[in-house]
Amino acid sequence: MSNAFHFKVLTTAAILSAAIVIGTVHASPIVKIDGSSTVFPITEAVAEDFQIDKRGAVRVTVGISGTGGGFKKFCRDEIDIVNASRPITVTEMEACKQQGVQYIEMPIAYDALTVVINPKNTWSKTITVDELKKIWEPEAQGKIVNWNQINPEWPDKKIKLYGPGADSGTFEYFTEAIVGKAKSSRGDFTASEDDNVLVQGVASDSYALGFFGFAYYIENSKKISAVAIDSGNGGVIPSAAAVENNSYKPLSRPIFIYVNAKSADKPEVVDFVNFYMKNAPELVAEVKYFPLSKAIYDLNLDHLNKRKVGTVFEHGAGVNVKLEEVLKKEPRL
Repeated sequence: MSNAFHFKVLTTAAILSAAIVIGTVHASPIVKIDGSSTVFPITEAVAEDFQIDKRGAVRVTVGISGTGGGFKKFCRDEIDIVNASRPITVTEMEACKQQGVQYIEMPIAYDALTVVINPKNTWSKTITVDELKKIWEPEAQGKIVNWNQINPEWPDKKIKLYGPGADSGTFEYFTEAIVGKAKSSRGDFTASEDDNVLVQGVASDSYALGFFGFAYYIENSKKISAVAIDSGNGGVIPSAAAVENNSYKPLSRPIFIYVNAKSADKPEVVDFVNFYMKNAPELVAEVKYFPLSKAIYDLNLDHLNKRKVGTVFEHGAGVNVKLEEVLKKEPRL
């Protein structure tokens, strides 16, 4: 595990010694989680503290297959919880329905999706939404290849693009918010589900540009720089204040976990989710995302206790939503 997030990593020896007290490692119940790399730092931090709290009596596994990859496993009833950096889609809802998988939707933090450049880049410290669209729309492939094609005052140098892969919820959110349609993007960029690969790509190329979750930017801010996003009222750098006052548009977004309703009958899953919601404010901030209000975490637990299944989001409604308002809706399957 990377030290970048200052996680309290359990050693194998610690887990094994704790397990000796309660039985064998293999006898311990397991909470299985997969999905978004953006949400991963939060859920992994919770998982590590939870396992310490349980003294090895419960194991928690957290994979990174992207939001889309995570939902594929979730809707096949292979995991208990999916990390998601955007709401469940209509296609995923249908896939879950076909397998009889119901889900409890839980927003757990705000993220400021961050556009990043190399620190040697002195020309594009602010980029408009229209300029980002010009860079990333499908029509740009093979045509918009140099910086000066975006703005004639910028260098006549090849732009190297980095972004999440097609299974990423961050990719879906970004393309919907910037291009206007989810997954509508040029294809000639370096893609990876591992955000650390994207960080290294931008950090090693003066003419690079990429995007990913805020936590990966802030933990690597000595190697990469954040771009101020101008949505019509001047450039805004991602920050807690900009997310809170809704000025960082359209790239601030809620991020989620979805709990398999059948798994919510398992004591270990209920214990984990309760631990998650009660400790989220501290741990979300610790890994450099932005906590929600206590009322929302309490509402998540109320939905868990009442088995309130479904989503309050229409497909595509993850862009520029106010959680306090959308959560008043009745969930739908």
